[in-house]
Amino acid sequence: QPIAALLTDLKQRGLFEDTLLIWTTEFGRTPFAQGSLGRDHNSGTFVTWLAGAGIRKGTNFGRSDDLAWQTAEDRTWGYDLHATILHLMGIDHHQLTFRNSGIDRRLTDVHGRVIQEILTG
Repeated sequence: QPIAALLTDLKQRGLFEDTLLIWTTEFGRTPFAQGSLGRDHNSGTFVTWLAGAGIRKGTNFGRSDDLAWQTAEDRTWGYDLHATILHLMGIDHHQLTFRNSGIDRRLTDVHGRVIQEILTG
């Protein structure tokens, strides 16, 4: 209910199209217990939810395997999410490259890409 209320409020105030909402985790959880009382970290899958500025409404992107253990389709990485957020802010993530010890470095790594499939335009 709180997320729906926030979305409704932003829309009523005319702020939704100018606001990027991001809900994410740095890792997923295993779909089963591994000998302890809880579930362990799982870097093979995690969920990110985006809404608002530039995000295509109702889009699902990526899919886990049947056990929710590994990515089965449209794998993305944290640096792809960073590249996408920067793009939505009007920043070309490639312009943030700096050279360190003879290696090109950036927040989005040299492999980061904007996830065009989830964008409106």
